[in-house]
Amino acid sequence: MVMIFVDADGCPVVNETISIAKQFNFPCTLICDTAHEMHREGAETIIVSKGADAVDFVLVNKVQKGDIVVTQDYGLAAMVLAKQGHPIDQNGRLYTNENIDQLLFARHAAQKIRMAGGRLRGPKKRSKESNEKFKEKLRHLCRMLLSPSD
Repeated sequence: MVMIFVDADGCPVVNETISIAKQFNFPCTLICDTAHEMHREGAETIIVSKGADAVDFVLVNKVQKGDIVVTQDYGLAAMVLAKQGHPIDQNGRLYTNENIDQLLFARHAAQKIRMAGGRLRGPKKRSKESNEKFKEKLRHLCRMLLSPSD
């Protein structure tokens, strides 16, 4: 059975994910640290101690082949891909073996700029359209996993 996991620390689409998980009858698990503790009806919550990448390590140890993971974290997405899961970001972008290296490189380059004292623009303000695009892409992914073509 497909499971949906949410890297819930700071995730703007928790409620949307739970709603779609219910539509497809997929169990949904939120994983967050003690600083971002949340509980939502329709989802199991796992709370981990605060710490660098604590949520990521718990999540990657739980994910199985074919599971969906909602995350903004490129590093976590890379680990999910290695376990043959399906990572998707809050805007509906699917992380794939074809795009993850470029995303990780861009993250590394941005980190070097910041460490050298440079400044980068932050993300755009979240729009209703972003939420709709995420829901459309997550529904599409769920449908694909329910009826694989192979």
